Amino acid sequence: MTRAPGKPRFASRPSDPESWIKASDTPQTGKTTGEAFTARLTIDITPEMRGRIKVAAFRRGITVADMLRDLLAREFPSTEGDPI
Repeated sequence: MTRAPGKPRFASRPSDPESWIKASDTPQTGKTTGEAFTARLTIDITPEMRGRIKVAAFRRGITVADMLRDLLAREFPSTEGDPI
């Protein structure tokens, strides 16, 4: 089988690594810095760890995503002058 020339593929990769990262000059839409664009992060953990994380989030009354975002923000704080 051949594809029609110039037709974009379903999940083609960008041609250069810089285009994989969201540009910092994207116009803000009224959201605070860092909330205008989100990226999905996938990690492999054991089923036991996943269970502990879900229970901890439930006990705190927050979602797992919110809990992990807060954890990552504390562990990797933004510093002035760092490129985003």
